[in-house]
Amino acid sequence: MNPSIRRFTALALALALPLAASAADYKLGTGSVLGFSSKFQGQQFDGSFGKFNAAISYDAANLAASKFDVTVDVATAKTGDNDRDGALPGPDFFDAKKFATAHYVTTGFSKDAKGNVVANGNLTLHGVTKPVQLKVVFTPGNGSAKLAVSGTVKRLDFGVGSGDYKDTSVIPNEVEVNGNLNLLPK
Repeated sequence: MNPSIRRFTALALALALPLAASAADYKLGTGSVLGFSSKFQGQQFDGSFGKFNAAISYDAANLAASKFDVTVDVATAKTGDNDRDGALPGPDFFDAKKFATAHYVTTGFSKDAKGNVVANGNLTLHGVTKPVQLKVVFTPGNGSAKLAVSGTVKRLDFGVGSGDYKDTSVIPNEVEVNGNLNLLPK
């Protein structure tokens, strides 16, 4: 093979590899929900955050190129109960004046024993950063996509819930988190 053709072929391959490794970038579409579920004195409640941003890059065939970066305004937590909604942003729970946001960023992806995709990442909440895993279900559409995530956060690991609310017989330590995101191409 001609040396100049060999150099051109090598250059073309080198330029194409980064393109093959990139994931599709998405922005949030309308109707996206980021929520949580727990119990208070044995009674189930569900809530959601009114404001959050997410930068999502995802390629189911190349998880190494995928990444989630989500920032949540914790003061926008709502559960439909006025007393609880008034307490959540306060110092006994999120302390939103001091810690206005929660931030989750992936460190990688893996598959569990059943073949489900798992996002491995770090959650910073209430000034504490800890690893959190989320189960991922990605459903591609016609240019758009749906992304569902779910997992468990141990609130006391992050210092959320003080005084009487530290008692796990009042509020369990485990809080279920979930997201149903409608994604649009960026």
